[in-house]
Amino acid sequence: MKRILFAVLWSGLFLASCEQEEWRPEPSVSAQNGISFNLEAMAYDGEVTRATELRTNYDRVEFLVADDASGRVIGNLKGLYDPQSSILRIEGLRDGTYRLLVLGIRGEWSQDRMTVHSIGHIDEEWVSFPSDLQRSLAAEYFYSQSPFVVRVTTTPEGVVESVVTGTETVQQRIVGRADFTFVYENPYIRTAELLKRAVLSDARFHTGLTGSGTFVGESEELLLEVDLESASSYLFLPTVEGTSLRGEIEQVTRTYRGEQVRRFFGFELDCIEPNRIGQVNTRVVHPDNTSGTMFITQRAYDEGTHGLILQDGEPKTVYTDTSQRRFNTAAPLQCSLTDAGELHVRFYSPRALSGVLVRARFPQVDNEYLDLAWFDSIPPFADFYETLPQVQRPTLCLSESGRWVELPQLDVQALAGAEFKIESEDPYWAKLQKILHGWTIAFGLYGGDPDLPNGGPVGNWMGIRPVHCREVVAFFLNFTYMIDMPEHEEILRENQDRLYGNGGVEDKVTPETVLAQMRQPRSLVVGLVYSGNNVIGLGGGNIFGAYQTAWLSHYTNTYSCEVMFHELGHVMGYSHSSSFTYGPWAQELMNNFYVRHLNEMPIDSPSYLNTSKNPTLYP
Repeated sequence: MKRILFAVLWSGLFLASCEQEEWRPEPSVSAQNGISFNLEAMAYDGEVTRATELRTNYDRVEFLVADDASGRVIGNLKGLYDPQSSILRIEGLRDGTYRLLVLGIRGEWSQDRMTVHSIGHIDEEWVSFPSDLQRSLAAEYFYSQSPFVVRVTTTPEGVVESVVTGTETVQQRIVGRADFTFVYENPYIRTAELLKRAVLSDARFHTGLTGSGTFVGESEELLLEVDLESASSYLFLPTVEGTSLRGEIEQVTRTYRGEQVRRFFGFELDCIEPNRIGQVNTRVVHPDNTSGTMFITQRAYDEGTHGLILQDGEPKTVYTDTSQRRFNTAAPLQCSLTDAGELHVRFYSPRALSGVLVRARFPQVDNEYLDLAWFDSIPPFADFYETLPQVQRPTLCLSESGRWVELPQLDVQALAGAEFKIESEDPYWAKLQKILHGWTIAFGLYGGDPDLPNGGPVGNWMGIRPVHCREVVAFFLNFTYMIDMPEHEEILRENQDRLYGNGGVEDKVTPETVLAQMRQPRSLVVGLVYSGNNVIGLGGGNIFGAYQTAWLSHYTNTYSCEVMFHELGHVMGYSHSSSFTYGPWAQELMNNFYVRHLNEMPIDSPSYLNTSKNPTLYP
């Protein structure tokens, strides 16, 4: 028997038909312009799918045409497959009754070491897989066997006409799928997984398929380890009768206290059937099932799609509303409970904070602080909302003294009056904790309009934008940290003769007075100064503002810092006659100290915000 492999390339996809021993039914006139077959891929049995998902979109197509009566394969046929239309077009067919055999492949079939054989009869093995393939399949394989009839006639005028019936071809997978699913009583167990894998054993699979669709062959007994973190669905050829897919699932998780928990779960799937999904459903029994501590790993945080504050595009009605955007620099990490029983964590910070334990005391529940939430990391300007486990189910919480407290499911009223404590070993948190005398900061437009390209200047003000608000946070965290630095006190005492008030150089001001003025509680509404009027800073009372350049370069530019401290001098009540505006406090001592000691401050680099490259800055 002469065997020649025929290949055609179309639309970048490979399609082949095998030329067998030449055999042609009568009459000798062929169907004109070929025959088009519409390929349709069925969903898995019982799976709900959309009509658009029934398109084949195969990466490779193999086909055979056999005589319906004898089962003999016909050669000398050409085929073209168009993945966009899911149409297979075959040329060279003559009058007769046939069966169309189609193998459609979707995926990386080369990894499966699959072979398509040249056969002369449909009962021969057409497709085969190695018996030692100790892995799941990398591709899906679809098969169909469709009868069709071609009737070719010639009219008295010599015109060849053809009638074809049976061109709709519905395909099913010859592979089955094993899906591993898990039920978690505590959702934070899943997002804290370090390892989740299954060892599959015992099953033997068929290794081949005949042209007529019969499974043949038998593989070696499977011994396979699969990673259930990277994938939860695996493809296999059907199992040999009498064998099952069984094994053990290993799960390793970490707890918020830094421990690891390893669990094992056995399973058995009776068989793998073609075009069916077998479910391995595991209910996770875990020591932390009753834990009432929200364990917010990075994965858990990302899946929560939590918001951010002061981001580009945030409406001006939001960031200038003091009920929505205001903070004290001594408490930039704000914790509260909503009326819906959610933990709300908001962070006014250009830097992330790692390893954060939030403890809470609920006076109506227990006298001690309980471990309420652990965050692997809280991102800059985080705006986190998530429902507490305590209002969803009975929980077990660790108290500050190490006592386990068992709580029934609580209503929101039982959580009233919550008090919070925050702990972290992050060095950044240690710096923030050293801000002892915080100032309360809000943001104001002062008549400007940030939605206009020029900021809608009104007088000496223009519309502050979120890009500037973020720098406001950075500067005032640093400033209020600076006022309690021992080195800052030292420089004031070393230069106390140069500190004078509104009465001029003879109006001496002591370092203690200056420190008391800087450390007293203050509330500022910060805006953006319009420099078109040759004004670059404004300040006094609860008003503070600087022009855009100062907000960009306060980290390293002493002139920008001079502008900042000049206006802070006005906020502290000093006039231009004092050393706190046009004098050594603002123009020499504070501005240089800030720049020289930047590496010691909480926001020690402009790279956290990278504001100079922000497209929302004013030109």
